[in-house]
Amino acid sequence: MAFLKIVTGVSPGKTFDLLSDESVIGRSSDCEIAIDVAAVSRRHASVLRERGQFLLKDLGSRNGTQLNGQAVVAPTPLREGDRVTVCDQEFSFHASPPNSLLGGDTAYLGDESSLAQLVNDTEDDGPANVMATLDLGPGSKSWSMSAKPEVKLSALLEISNNLGKALSVEEILPKLLESLFKIFVQADRAFVVMRPGPDAPLVPVSWRCRRKADNEEAPRLSRTIVEQAMKSQQAILSADAASDERFGMAQSIAEFEIRSMLCAPMIDSDGNSLGVIQVDTTNQRSRFTDEDLEVLAGVASQAAVAMDNAVMHEQVVAQRALQRDLELAARMQRALLPSRAPVAEGYDFFSYYESARQVGGDYYDYIQLPDGRFAVIVGDVAGKGVSAAILMARLSSDVRFTLASEPDLAKVVMRVNKLFAQQGWDDKFVTMIFAVVDPTTHEMTMVNAGHMAPLLRSTGGMVEEISEEISGLPIGVYEDYEYESLTRTLSPGDVLTVFTDGFSEAMNADRDLYGLERLAKVAAADAANVSELGQHILEDVRSFVDGYAQSDDMCLACFGRNPS
Repeated sequence: MAFLKIVTGVSPGKTFDLLSDESVIGRSSDCEIAIDVAAVSRRHASVLRERGQFLLKDLGSRNGTQLNGQAVVAPTPLREGDRVTVCDQEFSFHASPPNSLLGGDTAYLGDESSLAQLVNDTEDDGPANVMATLDLGPGSKSWSMSAKPEVKLSALLEISNNLGKALSVEEILPKLLESLFKIFVQADRAFVVMRPGPDAPLVPVSWRCRRKADNEEAPRLSRTIVEQAMKSQQAILSADAASDERFGMAQSIAEFEIRSMLCAPMIDSDGNSLGVIQVDTTNQRSRFTDEDLEVLAGVASQAAVAMDNAVMHEQVVAQRALQRDLELAARMQRALLPSRAPVAEGYDFFSYYESARQVGGDYYDYIQLPDGRFAVIVGDVAGKGVSAAILMARLSSDVRFTLASEPDLAKVVMRVNKLFAQQGWDDKFVTMIFAVVDPTTHEMTMVNAGHMAPLLRSTGGMVEEISEEISGLPIGVYEDYEYESLTRTLSPGDVLTVFTDGFSEAMNADRDLYGLERLAKVAAADAANVSELGQHILEDVRSFVDGYAQSDDMCLACFGRNPS
C-alpha cells in the first residue's frame, strides 16, 4: 500500500494511505489528504493510480504543485522517496506501507522490502558450529578491543559519513545498505530486519543484493539466525553457514548455498534489540573473518545510535509542531476574552486571567446588552488544558447568543445548560456565575450554576457571600434543570468579587491553601475603587504563593459602583 508522509508542514510524520484510484490533496475536508492551510487550494492536486503506477497531477491550483523542486504541468510518475510540495507542505512518496517500529509512527522502508521474507526454520538441538560470537549487550565493549584499528576506523568513518546527516529512519536504511557493500566487498546480500513490537514478528524492512539477477527474486533469510542474534544480543559469525549445526537445516541457507554469514543485533540506548543487520556470501573463497564480525558489530552499534537520534529528531519536530499549535491556541483563547470593560457610567471593573497550562478552562466575559444592561460571566470547566479550553470556547458563544435573545436570566442559563448537555460531553461540566446589571436602576440579577458564591463588599467594609441560597447544578449535569435567580440593588461603593478555585485553592511551597476565609478578608480591605481592590487581592495571593508553581487556572472578575 503506497502512502504520502508529511516531511515539513502542519503535522510532520503524519501519513496518508493512497487507497483510491485518485487521492486528492486539498484544503477541503472532503479530500483524501486534507491539509488545513490557507494557501492550499480546496482541491489542489491528486495522486492517480493507473495500472500499478502512481502519478502526481496538479488540479489547476493557484499556487501550483512541485515534484522534487520542479513544477508539475502534466501527470508525472512518482518514484520511491520523491518529494511532493504543495505550498509550504512537503510530502515524501513511498510505494510500501509504513511499519510502526520502535513504538513510533516512523516509516521503515527500504529496497524491495515488501518482497523479502523470513523463513521459519527448525533449530537443531545438536552442538553449535558457530565460528565466533561477540556480546553486544548493555555494558559490553568486546567488539572494540581487538579489531585492527585501521580496519575499524575506516568502516566506522564510512558508516558515520553515510548516516551522520540522516534525519529520519527511512533515510538511514538505504544509506546503511550502501555502506555495507562498501565495507564488506565479499558480501552478496545485506538485510536489515526489525520487530515492530515486543511480541510482533520480525520483518525485513530493507535489503539489497549485489547482483542484479539476485534482486529479481524475493530473498529469504533464516528466522532462526535473526532471532538468536536478537535474543542473545550477540553478533554471530558462521564461516560455513550451510553446514553450521547451530542453524540446523535452515531452508533459506540451503537454497542460497550461503557459505559465510555475519549477523549483528542493533541495540538502542535502553539496551533493547531494535533488529539485526545481516550480510552473507555464497563465495566459498571469500568467507567472513573474526575481524569482519568486529567491524559489523561496530557498524550495528553506529546504526542503532543513528536510529535513536533519528527517532528523537522526529519526536522533537513533532513536539515543536505541537508547541506551535498550543501557542496558537493560547493566542486564540486570549482573543476570546474581553478586550475592554463594559461602558457603564458610575461603574468600575477589574479582571485577571492566567491558565495553569498554555490554555485553560477558566473563562470570564463582559457582554454589553442591547438595552444598555451589561453582563459579567465567570466559568470554570472541570479539568484543564486543551479539552477544557475547547469546551469553554463553545460555551462562551452559546452564552453570548442566548443573552442577546432572552431577557430572563434564569431562562438564559437553562437554555445554555440544555445546549451544553445536548452536545454529549460525557462527564464534563462547568460551574458558572451569571450577573446582569442595569446601570440606570442599579439592579443586579444573578444566577449561580454550581459555582462558589461571589463576595459582595458594601461601603462599610462588610463582606458577605451571595447567591449561595439559589445555587443550582453545574452546567451540563442535568439537561432539564430549572435555575433560580436573585435580584439585588447595588448601592454606591458596593463591589462584587467573582473568582474561580485557582484563587481560593492557590498553594504555597508548604502546600498550604490560600483559602476562602483569607480571600474574604482581603476583599473587605479599604480601596479607592474596584481596580485598586482587585489589584490588592491579586498581590496578596501572589505574596502567599511566593513563586510556587501554579496548579490550576486562575480567573478573577471584580465590578461595582463607584462611591458617591
